Amino acid sequence: MKNFIFKFMSKMERIAAFAQGKGYGTASIRQENKLIHSVLPRKPKIAIDIGGNIGEYTAELRRINPDLEIHTFEPAQTNIVKLNERFGKDKNIYIVPFAVSDKAERTTLYSDQAGSGLGSLVQRRLDHFNIDFNVKESIQTIRFEDYWKNNLSGRHLDIVKIDIEGHEYFALSGFGDAIQHVSAVQFEFGGCNIDTRTYFQDFWYFFKNNNFLLYRMKPLLNY
Repeated sequence: MKNFIFKFMSKMERIAAFAQGKGYGTASIRQENKLIHSVLPRKPKIAIDIGGNIGEYTAELRRINPDLEIHTFEPAQTNIVKLNERFGKDKNIYIVPFAVSDKAERTTLYSDQAGSGLGSLVQRRLDHFNIDFNVKESIQTIRFEDYWKNNLSGRHLDIVKIDIEGHEYFALSGFGDAIQHVSAVQFEFGGCNIDTRTYFQDFWYFFKNNNFLLYRMKPLLNY
């Protein structure tokens, strides 16, 4: 009987956490796009996809808005090839073969396999999930502020999506003055941040100091 009660309570705890958005993950890229569009003050003209992987988020942005200019950042060579094959004929999608961080340098991308969605700039310890994280690839990082100034001429950015497996805060730290020209940022926060030792408090103060309102995406009520 005790075992049954424990299992029942554990299940209810997981359901309650999920309803709050804890562990919700990227269950619906379509829903993510719908939500960020709902908070925009105007029809978006330019979007930034940091952590493009194979282009699912970019593809949804394009589906919603055929005229949107999109800059997709992805450092893994396997995925860069796929992105160019997928979007190479779209003149308004720019594939940027770099990772985004707080400094420009040569560094290592770690993952469990080439092109993995788990790829991170930190060598995560995932033994508890039986995941070997020893695949390495030499890549180049850039500061987004530099790209914004040199390639975007300091233009206003309607959408910025950041999903880079725990390195989101470092990417934001490299935005510099560009953050003052962004309408909305959508970023991932979860287990990856344990490995990078970044905390929700870091994000809260970053966005508070830059006059943003902070929301959590949830599967039920979205705010």
